[in-house]
Amino acid sequence: MIEFQVDRHSGVATYLQLVSQVKQALRLGVLEPGDRLPTARAVVEATAINPNTVLKAYRELEREGLVEPRPGQGTFVTRSLSRPEAAADSPLRADLVDWVGRAHAAGLGREDVLALVEAALAQAARAAQAPLGPAGAAGAPGADTQRPSREDTT
Repeated sequence: MIEFQVDRHSGVATYLQLVSQVKQALRLGVLEPGDRLPTARAVVEATAINPNTVLKAYRELEREGLVEPRPGQGTFVTRSLSRPEAAADSPLRADLVDWVGRAHAAGLGREDVLALVEAALAQAARAAQAPLGPAGAAGAPGADTQRPSREDTT
């Protein structure tokens, strides 16, 4: 069962925080198809948010095809976002847990680690989009970065 956490100082709308937490639980396999989400009343009692906020989050999840309401029964997960590579027992996750431990041991805090991960994701995305081939191999010194000098053009 998922337990929602609301950060009132994050600047992110509360309903979007709930949506994000459900999606994360779906990706990590915490929630699976057939699982029931907490009732709006239970979420309100645990987080002290407006019931309409919970219902808005659940409607967004329904719109995305991730959950379905069943009158008189609750809201149930209809599809998973999990991948075997992200499972609790996967080698990738074990490597990441080890890396985070090393980062903390080096004195980095949560925000530092998140900043590094974001930077690494951006760098990987740029590298994936870099042109490849003999004349402009990704990462090749000077590839697509040098312009002819004035002497070369005269």
